[in-house]
Amino acid sequence: MNVKKIISIIAVAGIVVATAVGVYVYFKAFTPNTQFSQNEVYVYIPTNSTYEQVTEIVKPFIKDFEKFDFVATSRNYSTNVKAGKFLFKKDMTSFDMVRSLRLNVPVKVAFNNQETLGKLVQRLATQLEPDSLKLEVAFTNTPFLEENGLTEETILALFIPNTYEFYWNTPADKIAQKLAKEYRIFWNNERTEKAKALGLTPIQVYILASIVHKETAKVDERPTVAGVYLNRLKQDMPLQADPTVIFAIKKRSGDFDQEIKRVFFNDLRINSPYNTYINKGLPPGPIAMPDVSAIDAVLNAEKHDYIYFCANPDKPGYHAFASSYEAHQVNAKKYAEWVTKLGIDR
Repeated sequence: MNVKKIISIIAVAGIVVATAVGVYVYFKAFTPNTQFSQNEVYVYIPTNSTYEQVTEIVKPFIKDFEKFDFVATSRNYSTNVKAGKFLFKKDMTSFDMVRSLRLNVPVKVAFNNQETLGKLVQRLATQLEPDSLKLEVAFTNTPFLEENGLTEETILALFIPNTYEFYWNTPADKIAQKLAKEYRIFWNNERTEKAKALGLTPIQVYILASIVHKETAKVDERPTVAGVYLNRLKQDMPLQADPTVIFAIKKRSGDFDQEIKRVFFNDLRINSPYNTYINKGLPPGPIAMPDVSAIDAVLNAEKHDYIYFCANPDKPGYHAFASSYEAHQVNAKKYAEWVTKLGIDR
C-alpha cells in the first residue's frame, strides 16, 4: 500500500470520526431538551448557589439532564454559576438553556397603596430575592435614614409609586440606594419650588398627599381636597381628617388588614399623634403611600375658600364642600342620614 493510499484512508477515517463527533455533539447540544408545556418559564437561581443546587432547580424543566450537563460542563457553566432570574423557552436546546442561564432577566417591580413599611417590604420580597427583614433593615438603618433626611416615621415618603426595574438578585442595600435615587429624581427643582411656595418640605407634601389619597379616590377632586387641608393649615385649624383616625386605630391595634368603613365620635378621642382631631398640623408620618396624582394635587392645589367637606350622597365617591360651618352642618346631616339608612357600621 502506497503512502497516498494510507493518507487517504487516514483522511477518510478522520472525516468519519469528526462526523461522528459532530453528530454526537449536535445530538447533545442542539436538539430540543425541555419538558414543560408552557411557551416559557422562569427559573430563579439564588445568590451563591452551587452547580449542584442549580441542577436541582432546573431538572424539572429538562427532558434529558445528561445532555444539559454535558453542555454546561463543556462551556464551563458548572464552575461559573450566575444568580438571578432566567428565561427558558419551550423546545430550547441544552446549548440555548446554558446560554440563557448567563442572561439575567430584569424584573419589573411595582408597588402602590401600601400603608406601612412592613407591608411594602413584604410586597417587594414577593418580587425580589432579598427577604422582608433584609429590606426593612436596608431602609431603616441610621446612616441610610440620615443620608436621605428621613426617620422611621417618615421613611414611607421615600417611595414614589411606579414601576421600577431591578435584577431579581439585587442586594437589599442596592435596592434602597436605587429607590433613594429615584426619590431625588422625582423631587426635581419644579416640585421642590412648588412645595417651598406652600411652606412645606417634600416630606410634608408627601404626608399631606397620603391624607388626600385616602380621603378621595377621585383624581379630579384631589386638588380641591388638598386646598381644604392647606386652608386649614394656614388658619391653624386641626386637619380633622378621618383617614388619620383610621390609621391611628390600625396602628394602635397593629392590624392594618382590618376594614374600617365609618369613624365614630369616640374614635375621634383616640390618643395618638396621628389623630388630627386632637393634634394640629400634620401627623408625624405618612398614613399611606399616595400615588403621584395625590402628590401633584397638593403641589397644584385648587385655590378656594372651602374649609369643610363631607361625603356627598348625591354624587357617590365625591364630596360636598362648604366655606362656613353652617353650610357644612347641612351637608353633614344629609350624609349622616344616608349612612344610617344604609346601615353602614365598622
